[in-house]
Amino acid sequence: MTTATSITVRVPLAIRHRPGRKTVVTPDAQVSPSTTTRADPALVKAIARAHRYQRILDQGRHGSLTELAAAEKMDRSFLGKLLSLTLLAPDLVEAILEGQCDVGLPTLLRPFPAAWHEQVSALATKQPPPSLPETKARG
Repeated sequence: MTTATSITVRVPLAIRHRPGRKTVVTPDAQVSPSTTTRADPALVKAIARAHRYQRILDQGRHGSLTELAAAEKMDRSFLGKLLSLTLLAPDLVEAILEGQCDVGLPTLLRPFPAAWHEQVSALATKQPPPSLPETKARG
């Protein structure tokens, strides 16, 4: 019988802490495209929660927005604004999830047009759509 031998392979790598996850960086400092994202974690989480809350309402687990807000221990008006994220254009949601859209959550929680092509143009200028009145500070 021969004796067992072992081989030790050493690969220099670094582990970088990113918001919500850890990323392994190879010696060439190449990170695979599937792990690299510039998506805003708060925005991604808000979109996911909005779709979850919409599914709960569609399934009838809660009869109204008020009941759902009470069950989730959140403000009813905020929940309503959050649910509006389910009406975003699919292309826009995809761009947000891929980190190609630099719009923030506060911008998306403002009223926006229902037509998908108008949403993209309204967010491109980062202005409220012309059909909606802009809120001005009172002095």
